[in-house]
Parts: sequence; C-alpha cells; structure tokens
Amino acid sequence: MSAIDRLRKLRPLTRRATVLAAIGAIGVAGIALAADVAGPDDAKVIGLLKARLPKTDVSKVNCGKIEGLCEVTAGANLFYVNHGARYLIIGRVYDMETRQDLTAARLLEINPDMLVGGAAKANGAAAEGNEEGAAEVATAPASGRRATVAARPTLLNLTGLSNDGAIVWGNRAAKQSVTIFTDFRCGYCRALTNVLRDMDVKVIERPISVLGSRDIADRVYCSKNQEQALHAAYAGEPFKAPASCDTRGLDANEKFAQKHGLNATPVIVRSDGAILEGYRPKEFLEAWLRGAKS
Repeated sequence: MSAIDRLRKLRPLTRRATVLAAIGAIGVAGIALAADVAGPDDAKVIGLLKARLPKTDVSKVNCGKIEGLCEVTAGANLFYVNHGARYLIIGRVYDMETRQDLTAARLLEINPDMLVGGAAKANGAAAEGNEEGAAEVATAPASGRRATVAARPTLLNLTGLSNDGAIVWGNRAAKQSVTIFTDFRCGYCRALTNVLRDMDVKVIERPISVLGSRDIADRVYCSKNQEQALHAAYAGEPFKAPASCDTRGLDANEKFAQKHGLNATPVIVRSDGAILEGYRPKEFLEAWLRGAKS
C-alpha cells in the first residue's frame, strides 16, 4: 500500500477525532456553565458565614429559594446574603408577581409567636458589628421554641390624628379598643386581623402604604361597607369598586407614620398608648389589652 493510500485511510479517523474533541470541549464547557449557574451550595455559604459571623448560630441556609440570594435562618431571626456571603441584607423580600411578603411568611413559619420588631432589631445589630451584633443574633431561640425577645416600653400619642383615615370594625360597643397601623399587602397584618376578628374588641385600623398598597387602601376606605371590603382585600377577594372619595385621612395616616418612624407593619397601639410591633397570637393580645392603664 502506498503512502498516499495510507493517508486516505487515516483522513476519516482524523476528522472523527476532531469531532470527538469538539464534542468533548462542548461537554466540559456545559459542565462548567452548569456549575456557574448553580452557584455555591448551601454548605459553602454556611462555612463562609461561620468565618464572618462566628457568634451567630446559623440554623439553615437556602440558596435556591430566591434568585440571587441565600436565605439565612439564625434561631428566630432571618436575613439574606449573596451567594458569596460577602453582602448581608437586612429587610423584607417582596415578590411583586405573586404580591407576597416572602420574609413575613417565612418568619411566621419559623415562629408564629415572635415579635417582629424585636427580631428586626437583633438582625440589624448583626449588620452593625460582626462581634456584638452577631452575639445578639446568636441569642435568638431555635425555631422550635417560642421567641422571648422583649418589647421596649414605648408610648404613642394618637391625639394628633382625627377620625378621618380610620376604618372602624369589630365590636364597636366593646370595652376594649385597639388601633392598628397596617398594610393590605402585609402577611402579618392579614394574620393579625384574623385574630382580632375572633376577639371582643373594637378595632381602629389605619392603613399606611409600606408595600405600595395605597391603591387598595383608597378602594377599601371609599367602600360603602368598609369592614367587608377590608377583609375581602386581605383575603385577595374581589370587592365592588367604589366611587372616589376624600382620602386625605389616609394621607394623614402616612404623615403620622413617617413622623413617628412607623416604617413596618403591623403596629398595634393600646388605648393607653402602649405599642407592639408585629404579629401576636390571640392569648397574648387579650392579656396585653387587659393590662392597659386607665
């Protein structure tokens, strides 16, 4: 066989080898791309957090729930980091497509009896200093136990607010009354109103727009039956679109909230001005309302 014939036989093998090499290269690139898309796994983020927040007892990390973020559970507290665990984020994550407060739902799942305001303060401290802040977060109880974060005694004077802007519902003749600042897109607010509906109490609800719910508040406030519209709005049920009305009372609610730093909901105000931040269960609220000073 001549050298030319040998070369002709080798040529198809050369082409095949080239194709196989190309396929192999594509496969390697695909694996690398898949690894890049998946990002670091939860265990890697936990390791990074242990190094950067050594006093924070991280219970769970979930990097697959929210795109681009890892949800971090530390006892009864919740915060977020990026996939490299370099940036720590304190606050609420809101899904604008489903109109759900993902942070509120998760916190209720962790511990339905927790005081949201107190937990937020503990989380905030973690961001201010890696050592002292992390120690505060680490003292939060595990998710299986009841949170015991105490509320700092605070009074809120409501005399500057007129009756305008208030939606009154519940038992209007009840001996006890409570004022709540709420947002119609707040999961905690929905849970709180469900609890108050089952109590013998007069509820004075003052909507404020923390999560962009002013359009809903306007419709509820202008409804002929405000109480019915209010509960329909929380349940995500349709209610009759009312005619426009004077909503300056809602404006007053917003200004009052901004002036007094009410930037999260719900805020519960007792008849003597004592306040609570966040959701509380029925038994706690009944005892707390009975403790009002005359």
